[in-house]
Amino acid sequence: MHLSEITHPNQLHGLSIQQLQQIALQIREKHLETVATSGGHLGPGLGVVELTLALYQTLDLDRDKVVWDVGHQAYPHKLITGRYNRFHTLRQKDGIAGYLKRCESPFDHFGAGHASTSISAALGMALARDRNGDDYKVAAVIGDGALTGGMALEAINHAGHLPDTNLLVVLNDNEMSISPNVGAIPRYLNKMRLSPPMQFITDRLEEEFKHLPFLGESLSPELSRVKEGMKRLAVPKVGAVFEELGFTYIGPVDGHSLEELIATFKQAHKMPGPVLVHVATMKGKGYAIAEKDQVGYHAQNPFDVATGKAKPSATPKPAGYAKVFGHTLTKLAESNPKIIGITAAMATGTGLTKLQQKLPNQYIDVGIAEQHAVTLAAGLACEGMRPVAAIYSTFLQRAFDQIIHDVCIQNLPVFFCLDRAGIVGADGPTHQGLYDIAYLRCIPNMVVMAPKDEAELQRMIVTGVNYTDGPIALRYPRGSGYGVPLMEEGWEPLPIGKAEQLRQGDDVLILGYGTMVYPAMQAAEILGEHGIEATVVNARFAKPLDTELIIPLAQQVRRVVTLEEGCIMGGFGSAVAESLLDAEVMVPVTRIGVPDQLVDHAKADESKQSLGLTGPQIADRILKLFNQQSQANEALIEQV
Repeated sequence: MHLSEITHPNQLHGLSIQQLQQIALQIREKHLETVATSGGHLGPGLGVVELTLALYQTLDLDRDKVVWDVGHQAYPHKLITGRYNRFHTLRQKDGIAGYLKRCESPFDHFGAGHASTSISAALGMALARDRNGDDYKVAAVIGDGALTGGMALEAINHAGHLPDTNLLVVLNDNEMSISPNVGAIPRYLNKMRLSPPMQFITDRLEEEFKHLPFLGESLSPELSRVKEGMKRLAVPKVGAVFEELGFTYIGPVDGHSLEELIATFKQAHKMPGPVLVHVATMKGKGYAIAEKDQVGYHAQNPFDVATGKAKPSATPKPAGYAKVFGHTLTKLAESNPKIIGITAAMATGTGLTKLQQKLPNQYIDVGIAEQHAVTLAAGLACEGMRPVAAIYSTFLQRAFDQIIHDVCIQNLPVFFCLDRAGIVGADGPTHQGLYDIAYLRCIPNMVVMAPKDEAELQRMIVTGVNYTDGPIALRYPRGSGYGVPLMEEGWEPLPIGKAEQLRQGDDVLILGYGTMVYPAMQAAEILGEHGIEATVVNARFAKPLDTELIIPLAQQVRRVVTLEEGCIMGGFGSAVAESLLDAEVMVPVTRIGVPDQLVDHAKADESKQSLGLTGPQIADRILKLFNQQSQANEALIEQV
């Protein structure tokens, strides 16, 4: 059977090990070919091919449910659930999503782009199953990196308290999240990888007891205690921890041995209550280059399969915002030992690898634990440190209560640096950084700023590091800057809450925030060609807003347009409208940003085009506003 013929995972039933091995080979070939062409997550999926095939051969996917944590490890799942023929559209506009989506396939039982959610969701499904009187199986597949997230541990704590609820948790242990895992839990799991699997010894021991004369199917309490005692001796230390938490522990199992995996899953399905199967895998398995560089090949832009090198861009790109951030922060930290960079398992993505390499004592990786990262930063700030929490906008959402309760209420000087704010492209709705303006500016004591380009980013980093009056947040986009000249020293902090006027005009006031300042200038130039002169302001701060500049300009120009790469509801435009209303300045305000809708996966430029966020589109919208006003004026004159 060829992989292209598999449209339903139940077609794996009855296939021989050799046939499954051939399908595994084809999955890796298709996976590698697709990601090399269009980009995407590479290492996670390559590591779970055998795990996926073995698990699905032992389940009835017309009834049973599998919840994948995060989702970027589920590319093999997509390839055997009817999406082979469309897999070449991966992460492209109107194509296959890079994560699981319930609306994409009936086999995507739960959507996820953030880690540590699978056990909670699967447990919820298992509880619903029991209350409905059904008997299907529920399995959660979670990586060891995601196990460092508090939510996963909360779910394990709850599930272990429910001995009558059948639930299978498959721990995909590859010793990695994106970067190597940190913390005590991964360290213990590493010990487990070096320990022999012992669960079956004790299970076989029970079977032997049952065959003894006069015992039959039941064990006496004394012999049950003997069995449990032998399990404590047999199950290594971490296995004992899971057992104490209420799980039956099996493992570690070779994650690339189909025979061992199938036998293990069959055994696990027979066991009552919550069961954890510990599977040891290799991230990037089957592609030697990815096996050697598991961090670099977690995800890739298009690359050459033979060499593993990225395909050259048609035009050289300026330095990316994350790179400028990492470089600038490291330079500042060299002269200020109180600066501490904090990441939640995203050192590479946030640009903190340079700080880690140069100043390891001023760098902290907490693992996938954003809530802990924020409160850790609060504790550091209490003792005079200058904590810089570099967290993607979408992931900082996970620590909203900690931002309010542990930082802002206590008015602690924590510097939040929100990478990938705005449209992020192919990662889709779970990763779009569209809500940070709204969810941060509503909190008392918080300062919120965004740069127009990478040079202003440098000045805002200096501003944030030097601001000691309370918390301050900086948002900046994914990808390359504009190529403006950068400084190596002598950066000056910006005055808090002060904007800059870039252009003078009497017909319309355009207020751009962050990435929308350059499109604002482009729109102003186009409007000028049509005889409409615009004043353009780089707002810099969404909070505090520069009302001393904005309100007089609005009174003078009498028409305001706000631009932001974020949600309109509660965002920068709302802040401007509120300030004008409070000042009783009644002028038309047009807010341009992301409307109340989810932004699906596509190239970032494609998404911006579809949302009307390009300079020409903004100019066209403003021209229509003037045409409508002109028509209204003509109609009024006719009536008079």
